[in-house]
Amino acid sequence: MNILRNIKGVFMTKRFQILLNVLKKQSKVYIQPHNIPDPDAIASSFALSMLLDRFGIPSKIIYGDRIEKANSKRMVDMFNIKLECIDEGFSIEKDDFIIFIDAQRGNSNLTDLQVKRVGVIDHHDKTTKTKYEYEDIRTEMGACSSMVAGYYQEMDVEPSLEAATALVYGIMTDTDNLTRYNNDADAEMFYWLYKYADFTMIKNLRMNEIGKADIYAYAKALQNIEIYGNIGFIHIEDCNDSLLGTISDMVYTIEGVAIVVSYAKREDGIKFSIRSGLRSVKANSLVRYILNNQGVGGGHDEMAGGFIRKSEMQFLENKELNTYVRYRVLSYLEKEDSL
Repeated sequence: MNILRNIKGVFMTKRFQILLNVLKKQSKVYIQPHNIPDPDAIASSFALSMLLDRFGIPSKIIYGDRIEKANSKRMVDMFNIKLECIDEGFSIEKDDFIIFIDAQRGNSNLTDLQVKRVGVIDHHDKTTKTKYEYEDIRTEMGACSSMVAGYYQEMDVEPSLEAATALVYGIMTDTDNLTRYNNDADAEMFYWLYKYADFTMIKNLRMNEIGKADIYAYAKALQNIEIYGNIGFIHIEDCNDSLLGTISDMVYTIEGVAIVVSYAKREDGIKFSIRSGLRSVKANSLVRYILNNQGVGGGHDEMAGGFIRKSEMQFLENKELNTYVRYRVLSYLEKEDSL
């Protein structure tokens, strides 16, 4: 019987079985992570595609921009993951089904192909009122890889070595080795996958997490760090999304730093990356306060990001960017202290 027991002891249909029921009548199924997929997005997309295939549902993984991180590129090569970039030649029918994973409709980092039939598997706050035909949004989870691993477990399916290894690495990277916004389910899925995964491959991936070209950006970031009390500010010119996040993680390890605000002014706008180790300062709330109703932003309590498009930057015409960012951050902290 395709049921499981929830926390209160009430029987409920298995999540993956619900997804199967939705997809059985679909002619084409696509899995779409965010535009610049990281290891968690790649792992969960890959493993979900393999699991769907076991139940007779073929799918194709698509993404909207590029793969930036060295470890993401290494994953694709190591596991021979087939992904198709959405370009001018890409075509999709309006009635095809897309499963968004580690992303949601309305996100700035997701190319919306305007299909009618969509589902979502994500661990971020729901950002729009979109009605999904299948919805599995669990903000308490540290990684989408944990959620997909749970699908395997609830269906009593043993993951392949490649799927298990990818999922383990996805959990490790998105929870910072089970230290960042994880819960018991992330740890449970990590150890359930442990016996199926190849940790020699994991070690290889961990040796390839920074590209050679990124070293120069790191050097520039180190020159631009400004620390005010327990806050680290980094302004980097024209830095890609993945590298900006990696630099934030690096600054987060500096002694005495509990909050990191990194930002890069680019041709298309300003990208923000936030880290917080203080319970009283939520990264997702802080980034939204910095944006001040311009652009889009969100994420988790400990890690968040935001983006202001060039067309929305008029309010900065008579302001110096560094001064504005510092003012907004300090204003937010003063506001929180007064509550």
